[in-house]
Amino acid sequence: MKKTVIIGGGFTGTMTAVQLIKKSTAPCGITIINERETFNKGVAYNPYSDKHILNVITGKMSAYPDNPDHFLDWVMTRPDFQDRDKTLIANSFLPRKLYGEYLTEIWTDTVKTAETKGIEVNVIDSFVIDLDVNENSVSLWLEDDSKLTFDTCIIATGNQIPRNPAIKNHSFYESKKYFQNPWLINSVINIKSDLPVLLIGNGLTMVDTVIGLLEQGFKGEIISVSPNGFNILPHRHNGLKYTKLTEELTDNLSLFELVRLVNKHIKAVREYGVTAEPVIDSLRPHTQKIWKKFTDREKELFMSRLRHLWGVARHRIPLHIHDKIQKLQIEGRLHINAGKIIDITESENFITVEYFDHHDHTLKNIKVSRIINCTGPETDLMNVEKSFLKNCLIKGILIQDKLKLGITADTETFQVINSDGKPHESLFTLGSNLKGELWESTAVNELRGQAEKLAENLKVIRESSEMKNAETKF
Repeated sequence: MKKTVIIGGGFTGTMTAVQLIKKSTAPCGITIINERETFNKGVAYNPYSDKHILNVITGKMSAYPDNPDHFLDWVMTRPDFQDRDKTLIANSFLPRKLYGEYLTEIWTDTVKTAETKGIEVNVIDSFVIDLDVNENSVSLWLEDDSKLTFDTCIIATGNQIPRNPAIKNHSFYESKKYFQNPWLINSVINIKSDLPVLLIGNGLTMVDTVIGLLEQGFKGEIISVSPNGFNILPHRHNGLKYTKLTEELTDNLSLFELVRLVNKHIKAVREYGVTAEPVIDSLRPHTQKIWKKFTDREKELFMSRLRHLWGVARHRIPLHIHDKIQKLQIEGRLHINAGKIIDITESENFITVEYFDHHDHTLKNIKVSRIINCTGPETDLMNVEKSFLKNCLIKGILIQDKLKLGITADTETFQVINSDGKPHESLFTLGSNLKGELWESTAVNELRGQAEKLAENLKVIRESSEMKNAETKF
């Protein structure tokens, strides 16, 4: 009986297992290794606050690529939604915690299906600390030093915690007043309001952290420092589809030509009082293909000059959350600054932060009570502490793209590429680990498609192997 292990049990790992079970036509073994607290939900859908909201409307959040209304239909069966207008709910932004419950129910139902098919499902509450690839198998070592061997291994580890800020005083990283992981509730509780809180970064994680601080009763000022200090944009023009830009897309557009084309269409829609979002959204189905055709130099230019602008345009928040952020700024409780943090020192009663203000072109000092790192996930595996992926990188089992955005892999088969440039026969990856290959590889609509495609690929491989074995016997 073939045995498959999935490292990571968030959305990607869970839905890969679901698709494997759904497509399986013979008994097999499927093991998922993930800590119990975030199983099925991952970090994204296991929030510490009920007020953390999905950034995509309900109608686009199905976990199944072939059943686009699956999540919406599930929501409408819930007691709190049965008397609501379905069209309204389809276009609403619901709590992430509710989506986590949805994924848990999918998994519970799938385990029952697995039993009827003779599929052995095993969930291990642990962490992988090392991995080796053998001729026809993959071996894993867990945190208790136990060793497990499988025929196939799928790496679905999701996002890493943020990188520490590049400051002179590295000892501050060990401070009890510094929170490298912004997704834990400890980062926002038990804070006095007499001094501001500093949030490093100004993206979606910053917004979630602000909401978490307010929910925990923090009444002081909140300061955000990021390199560009861009304001977060809301979802506007919901449902408006723009098609003119994609009519002009060709396969051989350079980065410069693409930027010029996008700017042309943004200017066109603004003449009618429409902002840039529908133009940017129209690129979404083509983003991966465009990214793969860029040269290495074009990717470098995008990352250095356009990445932050793209992030602001692409990663927007629900309008009512945006209004709350705007209100805090108007009231003087939230300050969003463009700057670079130079150093951080801690004394008994406060933390002193030295940063270069990009607006005033001066060095400034601020005193805060706590610092929360909201800069987004680390992608350079050499900077990740105590990671089996870092070990694999050192051993040449895997490599990273030149920009250190993810793991190098064949995006058609999802096979991990080793340091010799060859794909592994039994080691696969998907999800955010493919960011370097695809750029856009973190949203549900991308992840659900990858999970389904990988499961189908593995089914074909298994059936082909079984056929060869049968021919050999005869």
